[in-house]
Amino acid sequence: MSGRLTAGLVVLGALVAGAVLGLVLVAPAGPSAPPPPVTSPPTRVPTTSSPASDADVAATDVLANAIVDAIKRGDATEFGRLTCKPQTSQALADLQAKWDAAGPLTVTLAAPPDVAGDSAGVTVHVEGAGGRKDTPFPMHRENGRWCVPG
Repeated sequence: MSGRLTAGLVVLGALVAGAVLGLVLVAPAGPSAPPPPVTSPPTRVPTTSSPASDADVAATDVLANAIVDAIKRGDATEFGRLTCKPQTSQALADLQAKWDAAGPLTVTLAAPPDVAGDSAGVTVHVEGAGGRKDTPFPMHRENGRWCVPG
């Protein structure tokens, strides 16, 4: 296996694991567990001194809203289409199982995406029966397309 492919798979695994972990934290925890508090402010990608182009702002906004929509609908397949690299069937099935277990979720953007060159970031606020969590999602421009790395 090439080093680049291995690195890509490692990044993909970390991204999926982070998304799954974030959603596990908002999954129903049972009748006696109180929702966990949000303990840290949203993580954002710092902006550069030059403003982002209108096209990049629009493209990252579309991607951020697509992330929110995929999570809100619990559609792991759609989320997989938003990633820069194809996801394995197993990774998507694992994510889908976590989202199914979480039940209905309220999902919103904490703020508009921050764009810095070919990188951007957005924080997604998720609330469910098990609590609430703010999860940062990195975004990257790859081959002219904005996507979620991994």
